[in-house]
Amino acid sequence: MSEAVTEGIRISVRSMYVPERSNPSGSYWFFAYEVTMSNESDEPVQLLTRHWIITDGDGAVEEVVGEGVVGETPRLAPGESFTYTSFCPLRTESGTMHGTYGLVRPDGRTFDATIAPFTLTEPYTIN
Repeated sequence: MSEAVTEGIRISVRSMYVPERSNPSGSYWFFAYEVTMSNESDEPVQLLTRHWIITDGDGAVEEVVGEGVVGETPRLAPGESFTYTSFCPLRTESGTMHGTYGLVRPDGRTFDATIAPFTLTEPYTIN
């Protein structure tokens, strides 16, 4: 589990190994991660973009940049939360992810909310 707060926006992430979609003998491990973004500020906010940095167990880095998350650009009033699940395949049994969400306030001010690092690990793996 990871958690970070930027300008009153709390982002929590929990990751899970998905054995039924993985094939370790074929160097393919599949992970799911659940993100909850909560608006603890006094102003509405809208998520516009995502920027993920994914590092596998061999140190290979992949960056993913795009609009929204899971096809949405959620708008959160103060006190509201948005939760979604997404996936990440790796060539190694472990890795890490972190990044930012590009957000905008009603007055047009933009900022990046931090997504703290979290691990993607097959259970019972010794690193």
